[in-house]
Amino acid sequence: MPLKPYKLVPIQECGEPLVAIPSDPFTFIHPHPYERLGAPYDDKSPFYVRQGVLERLLNAQSQLQKSHPGWKIQIFDAYRPLAVQQFMVDHTFAEVLQQKRLTESELTELERAAILELVYEFWALPDPDPAKPPPHSTGGAVDITLVDATAQVVDMGSPIDELSPRSYPNHFATSKNAPEQTYHAHRELLNWVMTQAGFQRHPGEWWHFCYGDQMWAWLMNQADSTFAAIACYGRVA
Repeated sequence: MPLKPYKLVPIQECGEPLVAIPSDPFTFIHPHPYERLGAPYDDKSPFYVRQGVLERLLNAQSQLQKSHPGWKIQIFDAYRPLAVQQFMVDHTFAEVLQQKRLTESELTELERAAILELVYEFWALPDPDPAKPPPHSTGGAVDITLVDATAQVVDMGSPIDELSPRSYPNHFATSKNAPEQTYHAHRELLNWVMTQAGFQRHPGEWWHFCYGDQMWAWLMNQADSTFAAIACYGRVA
């Protein structure tokens, strides 16, 4: 697979620890969706991030409360060991096969390549090279959504992890359809509270935000050509 450009950003590991995301003031997806599938977390927890990420999440939650009292950030997923990244890539590949009614043993090389291209559009390569870690394996990435004051999950127009164009943050931006305009407004609210806290949003996933990893540094550099950010979070074993 072609190397994604953010993987070229150098990493200068800062040694910041992984810390647990507190249950208050956030909410969590329970049971965790990947654990339910059998992903091999072993003694690790998906609800861990680097200390600096947690501090910024708390800042984002505080800003959300100011504009939308009673609303909360819901944590879908955060830290992901390399083995879990591989498990989810394999699981997603199998799901696409099932949807297309294909059998892996009968795939042509072109068919396999096309499916992998789709999978790796939304899932980072589980590369063991410490210079090219998957974002979630660094503790610098979170997958999140919003919950309103009635404890209902806010409708973003598509579920987290959907492999479709609807996952792109601005998919509904030019829609004249009222519900779709609302979806876009919800995505913009989520993006605003996160970016003002120092995060960057994944260009292809409305739910994925990062700080301190290679993607964050690359996006910072793309936004400002005079910037020379480097990643401070590498892979956590």
